[in-house]
Amino acid sequence: MRRRRWTVASALGLATAVAVAAGLVTAGSGQGQGLTKVTLQSKWVVQSQFAGYYAAKAKGYYKQAGLDVTIKAGGPDIIPEQVVLGKQAEFGINWMPSTLAQRDTGSDLVNIGQVYARSGTTEVTFKSSGINTFKKMRGKKFGVWIFGNEFEQRAALVKNGMNPDKDVQLVKQNFDMLAFLNGEIDAASAMTYNELAQVLEVKNPDTGKLYTLKDLNVFKYSALGTGMLQDGIIVRGDWISEAANQATAVKFLEASFKGWIYCRDHLAECTNIVLKNGPALPKGHQRWQMNEVNALIWPNRLGIGIMDPVEFKRTATIAKTYKVIKKQATKASYRTDLAKKAVANLRKQGFDVLGKSFKKKVVVLKEGGK
Repeated sequence: MRRRRWTVASALGLATAVAVAAGLVTAGSGQGQGLTKVTLQSKWVVQSQFAGYYAAKAKGYYKQAGLDVTIKAGGPDIIPEQVVLGKQAEFGINWMPSTLAQRDTGSDLVNIGQVYARSGTTEVTFKSSGINTFKKMRGKKFGVWIFGNEFEQRAALVKNGMNPDKDVQLVKQNFDMLAFLNGEIDAASAMTYNELAQVLEVKNPDTGKLYTLKDLNVFKYSALGTGMLQDGIIVRGDWISEAANQATAVKFLEASFKGWIYCRDHLAECTNIVLKNGPALPKGHQRWQMNEVNALIWPNRLGIGIMDPVEFKRTATIAKTYKVIKKQATKASYRTDLAKKAVANLRKQGFDVLGKSFKKKVVVLKEGGK
């Protein structure tokens, strides 16, 4: 397959947009007296990955719950766990392996709400490469993110009979798809809601038309059985031990879950809410992201935000196997009682907390994600 080289500009400038988008989103003024002020530290920049929280703020759900919530956007130099531990935020969002690593060093952090029910990480190949099964990764240039984001990939390679350090050529991959588009690697790591879309927003040089999913093999790590828990809500253990803070946490979870329910049922409107908070990433890209993020949350067999112990065990086992943690993680890493209370409250109000009938919408991407 003939493939011309791509530049950062031709790859939509998304990496630059991400850097520009990093910043602080503060709670609006004039929210009234008597509200409990709390701060949420996001994992990354303003994007649909965190839409439910922005929706909860924009729709007044936090205010209705008696909360004045400030949302701090994240970025490459921000570790949510450290912000929470430093008492700069009551709540944080991050992937479970990162939280387990912090706990392994003695940090008192607890996951109180597991919003994402499944992993959004994939490995992508071009169909023209002939790599149509994971076992065919042997001997190939295999793109992986570092900074603790590579463990799902390594676990999948081992599960399929390969030594990650010998049987494939691991290539450090940036948080974009340039190396893949340029043919420098055979397989690339891609989140369903972000990097995958970056490929689909670029023209195939052979056809002059945008790439489509028909051009790709997309291996989902959740389907491969090595998916790890992502985007959970964390707090300090000492903070959540106080009854008053537990009550605040239930209110925060209930309002946040309501925001995610709104985003499930109002994709376009929720995308617009995100854009109002951080317009650096294109609208079409954000709409795709919103659709794909919904698919990571819904359907949810236990109820949104309630930790699935099976998924926790898998994540903890992979984390221990690949030395993310030295000690085996325990159930003390999370609690479900607060999320269960929040879900029960939403049920009483008639909200669908399971999303059994959820189906992804069809989102058509345009060049550049516009």
